[in-house]
Order: sequence, then C-alpha cells, then structure tokens
Amino acid sequence: MSQHRFHRDAAVAAPARIAFIQSCWHRDIVDQARTSFLRRMEQEGYAAETVECFEVPGAFEIPLRAQLLAKSGRYDAIVAAGLVVDGGIYRHEFVAASVIDALMRVQLDTEVPVLSLVLTPQQFHEHETHRTFFRDHFIIKGEEAALACAATLVATRRLKESAAGRGAAAAIPESASSQRRRP
Repeated sequence: MSQHRFHRDAAVAAPARIAFIQSCWHRDIVDQARTSFLRRMEQEGYAAETVECFEVPGAFEIPLRAQLLAKSGRYDAIVAAGLVVDGGIYRHEFVAASVIDALMRVQLDTEVPVLSLVLTPQQFHEHETHRTFFRDHFIIKGEEAALACAATLVATRRLKESAAGRGAAAAIPESASSQRRRP
C-alpha cells in the first residue's frame, strides 16, 4: 500500500525516537502488544534501536513516566500500553479514566504525541479463555498502534516543518484560522 511506503520513506529520511511504556500487571498479555508493535514498526521502516522500552508497575504510573520522557526532548512519540481490569471493585473505571485523561494532558502540554494502548475490557476473568483472547487482542492492538504511530510521526513532522518554514500561522488552514477569529 502506498501509505505504508510513505511511512518507510519518511522513517529513513529522518529517524524518530519513540518511547514505549508498558505496565507490568498482566505482563504476559501486555508483552504481546510490545512485541507486535516493535515488529510492525520495523516493517514500517523504523529500526529497532529507535524504540526505547520502559516498564512501570501499573497503568496508574504510566502518565508520569510519559510526562518525564516527553519533557526530556528525546522522543518524537510515546506509546503507552497496559491492561486495567475489573478486580471486583469499581476502582478500575477511575484508574482507566485517570490514565487516559492524564495521557491526553501530557501530549497537549508537551506537544509530543502520546498514543494509548491502555485497554480496559468490560469483562475480564482470570481464566485461560479470557487470557488467550486478550493476548491475541493485544497482538492486533500493538500492530494498530504501530501504524498509528508511524502515521502520527509523519504528520507531526510535516506540520512542524511547515510551521517552521512559513511561520506558525501558515500551519493553520485559512478556514480554521478565520473560524477562530469570529466572536
């Protein structure tokens, strides 16, 4: 597909640095996302050494690590992976919402794209059927995250180059900038 070819060309032209953060709860499941993400990024033309992997104890710790990494200036994108499950109490919904909200804040505050692979299944039980299903599901999600990451890196780079070359106002389409000026 030509879209994927474009990603490879862009990756070769200007290598990007990517941070992949994963929580350690349900490691056997979340590892599948990391493995498939890395494999797909290589297929998209990003060398393995452009992705640096980090681990945190649980999903709740991901946003702080993402913020510290984003503020370091070393990374062009950050991917966060984790599995937040219902352990029999309602707390998982608050954890999931807090993590996603914080990841969004990190990318808006730092202008470093943060992609979320933090999933919260509606129902998860500690039996082999669910574990197998989610291991397989995280393989798919890792590949999807890689494609989204590659596309985001290219789009962000183009936007920043355009803004640097013509000034920040040039990066905003005329229709968008005129809409912002209206009372």
